[in-house]
Amino acid sequence: MDDSSATEQVTFRLSPELNRALRAAAREMHLKPSDVVRQALRQYLLVPGPDGSRPAERVRGLVGSLDSALTDPAAKHRAAVLDRVKNGR
Repeated sequence: MDDSSATEQVTFRLSPELNRALRAAAREMHLKPSDVVRQALRQYLLVPGPDGSRPAERVRGLVGSLDSALTDPAAKHRAAVLDRVKNGR
């Protein structure tokens, strides 16, 4: 899947586990990892679900709904989020 009309570049970080899964999927599909990511994003963001809503719309209320109370979110972020969820915000 060639998307040579792309005009914006996005950079993001993946966990080692997710990166391995992405690379394995790309090899299996004979695509570049970037093509797999574009395909997955298109499907996630653009394809309506059974109720007619799009996946991004179904989780919109969850985005930004958790306050981790960290001043430096990069430090032990996962542990802080899990603790906040377990102990109720």
